[in-house]
Amino acid sequence: MTRSTHVKGRQTSPKEEIWSRPYAALLIIIGGLILLAAGLAFSIAKGSRQIPLDVVWQALVHFNPSNQDHQVIWELRLPRAIAGALVGASFAVAGALMQGMTRNPLADPGLLGINAGAGFVLALCFAFFPGLSFNQLIMFSFLGAALSVVLVYGIGSLSRGGLTPVRLALAGAAVAAMLVALSEGIALYFRISQDLAFWYAGGVAGVTWSQVNILWPWITAALIGSFLLSRSITILSLGDDVASGLGQRTALVRLGAVLVVMVLAGASVSTVGAIGFIGLMIPHAARALVGVDYKWVIPTSAILGALLLVFADTFGRLLNPPTEQPVSALIALIGVPYFFYVIRKKVGDNL
Repeated sequence: MTRSTHVKGRQTSPKEEIWSRPYAALLIIIGGLILLAAGLAFSIAKGSRQIPLDVVWQALVHFNPSNQDHQVIWELRLPRAIAGALVGASFAVAGALMQGMTRNPLADPGLLGINAGAGFVLALCFAFFPGLSFNQLIMFSFLGAALSVVLVYGIGSLSRGGLTPVRLALAGAAVAAMLVALSEGIALYFRISQDLAFWYAGGVAGVTWSQVNILWPWITAALIGSFLLSRSITILSLGDDVASGLGQRTALVRLGAVLVVMVLAGASVSTVGAIGFIGLMIPHAARALVGVDYKWVIPTSAILGALLLVFADTFGRLLNPPTEQPVSALIALIGVPYFFYVIRKKVGDNL
């Protein structure tokens, strides 16, 4: 069984509905990579301590351990910039996968409580297993992300009329509020509030090379997995009936996508905390620029997400030096109005 629509008096097949702009996508990806390289260099050079770009280049190609600027670059700013790019790409691709497989324009790891689930399990780890390594914390973050997925979809499915986009968002908000409250209660009771303060604020400050070395293989593998799933997600975004009619195993595709989202969100939250709205805004922007073919949406989302977080983090450092503004708050200034825009324009009929 397939779905068809009428365009100018003729029927269009599902494949014709998968419109895309491949040349625009290639231009955005190539131009985005160049801009990202410039953004990383700018992020490394700027901050409470201003470092000339030629010194940044010298530190990268000829590191001098006795040079204080070189030490600042290698030990503090370079791992922070790389982590920002990886995490921004992760949140954006996770949101793109969720929106594609659920056909829900409000799907986002933060709005659906996945970030809060990972943070809740991290609070339990700090309280009961304080000696865990960073690699072990990432594994527990995956479990927390899975817990929140089960809770959100379970609660959302109980309502009459099925699981609409708005009901899913409301269930995610409720689960996120509950898990955050439980995390804060654990933090107060076990006196680990200071340990969790970083995850509450959300940001890439303080990321070390040891964290980056553990983080990048997980995120790289998940991003490759998301690209391998891109064709299936494109078909799934047309609806279950169309996907089944084209011979796709929808349950298997959703399972694979959920596993990839868990890795992307869990690894990111364990490193930088709960940064919301990247996974909501960026996929919408990517689809508007390159079309609805996820072969292009996913890499475009990765580039745009990395750019957003790197430049937001740099702006947060330059806004009121030497004080740093939380990057999650800066992104929320854009994300909250856009969230209401999506509700009004794209899901208003389901309210």
